[in-house]
Amino acid sequence: MNIVLIAHDSKKKLMQNLCIAYRGILSKHYLVATETTGRLVEDVTGLTVHKCLTGHLGGIQQITTQIESNEIDMVIFLHDPMIHRSNDNAYYNVFTICDVHNIPIATNLAAAELMIKSLERGDLDWRNLYKH
Repeated sequence: MNIVLIAHDSKKKLMQNLCIAYRGILSKHYLVATETTGRLVEDVTGLTVHKCLTGHLGGIQQITTQIESNEIDMVIFLHDPMIHRSNDNAYYNVFTICDVHNIPIATNLAAAELMIKSLERGDLDWRNLYKH
């Protein structure tokens, strides 16, 4: 499975901890992230993460394109709903694109953990059929 990891600045440490906790499961999958998040996850987990550009410098658009091209199976986007950003439209576009293309997306820790555990059980194997 191809899994996207995105985290706003205030959630990057949480993303690192999530990836440490589920390193064994995540290591079996292809990980994609925005540049800073990907680097931080690699630093603490040793996982290989394909890094796009930094989110606000085009990384979100790169990821959106991959989602639209059916190259992504799952998105973990730990966002901070309490902080308004000037580039929020690009980030919220990810939510819309996932909905349009039926891509599972987790926006908080609880949902992320459920999705990772379901990934381990094979509950998301239907994505392989959806691609063909």
